[in-house]
Amino acid sequence: VAMEAAKAAIAGGISVLEIVESTPGVFEVLQQLVKEHPTMALEVGTVLKIEDAKSAINVRAKFLMSPATVKDIMEMDYVQSGEILYISGTMTPTEILSACDEGAKIVKIYPVSALGGFQYISTLKKAFPHIFMVASQGITIDSIGEYILRGASAVVLSYAIFDKDAIAQHDLDKIQKLAHSATLVDNKSVNR
Repeated sequence: VAMEAAKAAIAGGISVLEIVESTPGVFEVLQQLVKEHPTMALEVGTVLKIEDAKSAINVRAKFLMSPATVKDIMEMDYVQSGEILYISGTMTPTEILSACDEGAKIVKIYPVSALGGFQYISTLKKAFPHIFMVASQGITIDSIGEYILRGASAVVLSYAIFDKDAIAQHDLDKIQKLAHSATLVDNKSVNR
């Protein structure tokens, strides 16, 4: 199901895809997707252990993302050399600054909707205009433009594309349509 849902999202136009670590067979799914789509930016998300980061790198993930800053992952040679992009999760201004001081090139703001959504991103960007931020958690397709306008470099859509009911009903057409809608909104937002 994960493989089919990922392929539906790709068919809908998604070019950067995160496979969360809780996905059954996550590394096998990622390995197959890398083989079929070698130029795509594919990654493993919710990485909390260095062993899992190494497994993701072994199957050629292009980047890793965590809901918190995992120091062991941040200190990996692959990450320090810039060979693998690690997007560490942060919530507060102190966490953002600490992650950047440790070498983060971009941070994930999580859980953004619980913290005030795009208003929170806007406030953070006033203090940290030089830091690239990925907004994550609870973002809808309709709100992509507002997040980008307020300073997010990217957004994580998760359930906005991989709708729980569509997954449960194996409705791949719905996933593809949601991905296509997200891609259209995203392109319009970035171009604006």
